Amino acid sequence: MDATAITVTPVAGALGAYVAGVDLRDPLSNTQWDRIHRAFLDHHVLRFQAPGLSPGEQEAFARRFGPIVPYPFGAGIDGHPDVLEIRKSPTDKRNFGGIWHSDTSYLPVPPLATMLIAREVPPAGGDTMFLNTHLAYDGLSDGMKEMLDGLRAFNSSDKRYRTGSRAQQLAADTGTALKEPEPGVVTEAVHPVVRRHPETGHKSLYVNRAHTIHFDGWTEEESKPLLEYLFRHIERPEHQCRLAWDESTLIVWDNRSTQHFAIDDYAGETRVMHRVTIAGDVPA
Repeated sequence: MDATAITVTPVAGALGAYVAGVDLRDPLSNTQWDRIHRAFLDHHVLRFQAPGLSPGEQEAFARRFGPIVPYPFGAGIDGHPDVLEIRKSPTDKRNFGGIWHSDTSYLPVPPLATMLIAREVPPAGGDTMFLNTHLAYDGLSDGMKEMLDGLRAFNSSDKRYRTGSRAQQLAADTGTALKEPEPGVVTEAVHPVVRRHPETGHKSLYVNRAHTIHFDGWTEEESKPLLEYLFRHIERPEHQCRLAWDESTLIVWDNRSTQHFAIDDYAGETRVMHRVTIAGDVPA
């Protein structure tokens, strides 16, 4: 197909777009890729329908964005070590991703993007919400921007699991087949509170409820009021969109300019996703 067949339809004023007119099972031409990449930078979250897409084809599409990196706590599916299966069975208690966050912001080099394809979905529910952290930064006062521009914040994978590691707690609560990271893998990092997008130059707020614990050089008690204000500001409805999944829906989002939240409203049902993570850069 030619790039002119690709349509990009915004889903909300803040972010998000449906992309049609392309078969992701086929190698993309440069003009097709340019159209998709431009939409990715403009809308931050893209939703495709990709029936019949194999794990290998998902990986091939992901590599157009950049090199693939493994999730530090997960083992891939057979034959595809970088494709992580996220399965929620009817008896699972914890919702993987059920808090506003930017993926693995606790890594020294967080990912550029995350790509998820639905393999099995409940008959209703299981949507994912996304928000635009560029808009969140733009909505701050000049005084707040000036104060935040020099701050850095400490992020940890264990913020939600202070009585044990992330892998231990998730395994206990859900049976999810997560593992401890390999020796030498660091899951704590200090990043700028305000980061500049390396491709567009736009500034965004880079703190989130799941992983940010305190400002660098501040105590947790000192940090809590300002962090809580920023979390509430970032999560305002006008910064958000909500996307639904069907079987074969594929969504890719920019971790440099978004956060997301997996909605747990399908008790007693099964949901299976395949996730691929694309390598990023050091936030600056």
